[in-house]
Amino acid sequence: MSAHRHAAPTAGRTGVQQAALAVGAVFLLIGVLGFVPGVTTDYDTMKFAEHHSEAKLLGVFQVSILHNIVHLLFGVVGIAAARVAATARAFLIGGGAIYLVLWIYGLVIDQDSAANFVPVNTADNWLHFVLGVGMITPGVLLTRRTAPSTR
Repeated sequence: MSAHRHAAPTAGRTGVQQAALAVGAVFLLIGVLGFVPGVTTDYDTMKFAEHHSEAKLLGVFQVSILHNIVHLLFGVVGIAAARVAATARAFLIGGGAIYLVLWIYGLVIDQDSAANFVPVNTADNWLHFVLGVGMITPGVLLTRRTAPSTR
């Protein structure tokens, strides 16, 4: 009996597919948790999309209904993209780029202005930076081609 028959269900997935699946699952979880009172503090102040939403996921990250919906959508897209290595790579690199743009946006806007419609706070901004780098890195590194050995 070969060991291959008893391999884990992820054995058929590439590293980039596993990364996209994991990222998608985390985004889904965060999106759901953003709608859970208690996990999200000041839940009763949550707005659809504006900086006046004082609701904070885990008491730290400012969220709104729109913010939570975006997390849910990123989760669904990530899980769907994980089915094929090329789309998993595109999700990680493209999604990471979106988060880096969102990081820059959060740095340059006045957080007390109408431009902060997502909404974001300083903790969100730096989380978006980490997410951007943390998504692009596996998207690139797990799909790098190495030169064949000459041995």
